[in-house]
Amino acid sequence: MSRAYSLDLRQRIVDAISQGKSRRAAAAAFKVSPATAVRLKQRSDRTGSVEPSRRGRPSGGGKLGPYREGIMAKVEAQPDITMPDLAM
Repeated sequence: MSRAYSLDLRQRIVDAISQGKSRRAAAAAFKVSPATAVRLKQRSDRTGSVEPSRRGRPSGGGKLGPYREGIMAKVEAQPDITMPDLAM
């Protein structure tokens, strides 16, 4: 999985575009794709920030969230419980 560009680089790209450079010229100067420069400028215009979005799964319990307490109680009562036994 790739990593997000640093905040410093993101801000320098947006600053270059804001100072009159084209998105393609700013992308070439900082060795990123033109699409990246376009997206960074759009994000800056839309949110006022160039910080990357949160990555990974959204917070919350997922499908098993409502059953978390029961599952944890079974595991604490029997730490070596197997998945088939846990499913009962």
